[in-house]
Amino acid sequence: MAKGYLLTKSKYIRGLQCDRALWLDVHRPNLARYSAEQMRRFDRGRDFEQAVRDSFPTGHNISLDLGRNTSAYPEHTAKLLDENPEAVLFEAGFLYDDVLVLADIVCQRPDGSLDIFEIKSGSKLSDTYRRDAAIQHYVIAHCRPLHSFNVIHANPPADNPGSSEQSNNSELPFTIVDLTDDLAAQSDTIAHNISIMKDIALDTKEPTTPTGQHCLEPYACPYQHYCAQGIRQLALF
Repeated sequence: MAKGYLLTKSKYIRGLQCDRALWLDVHRPNLARYSAEQMRRFDRGRDFEQAVRDSFPTGHNISLDLGRNTSAYPEHTAKLLDENPEAVLFEAGFLYDDVLVLADIVCQRPDGSLDIFEIKSGSKLSDTYRRDAAIQHYVIAHCRPLHSFNVIHANPPADNPGSSEQSNNSELPFTIVDLTDDLAAQSDTIAHNISIMKDIALDTKEPTTPTGQHCLEPYACPYQHYCAQGIRQLALF
């Protein structure tokens, strides 16, 4: 486990999908296996993220300062926000309730409140994106005053425009959706989920959750090959 926190955004999302996957993420992350398609999806996501960041030319990337020393991100983020009343930060770290989140883009207003922009490469605002944003909102709102929390996602293809709640500039290659009020209403539920997940993360015993459809939705679990091994071994007898 990392020093200073038990959970991250990705571990929280993993825990919503499966308690066993969360436990493995904490205790045996070396067992994770990702397909070539998953790796390509990660690459596409990083490319889109960089394209969006280019729209914030004054942004400072904290990951360039600290690399993988994630435990130091919250303190360094606080220092930068305190020093510059109009700071724009990439990968800003916030820690609350033993959960660490790294925000894609943070823009501080002169009054000290923050506008958060979470970047997603998909072309629609999925429930998974909303859950992802909710845990970040919960943590950051307990650290600093929030003015808004927004999700930025790719525009749908021109031949299938679909719809979004809000876009502030149709000429941009992405859509910005303000979810501030919706996310704030989920605070009690998230606190309850975190309490359960911290118990799982601290437990020395691996959960025995069987495999099932949850291994594939909403994401293909990188531990499904490991969990399926026991089933294959039983089938031999």
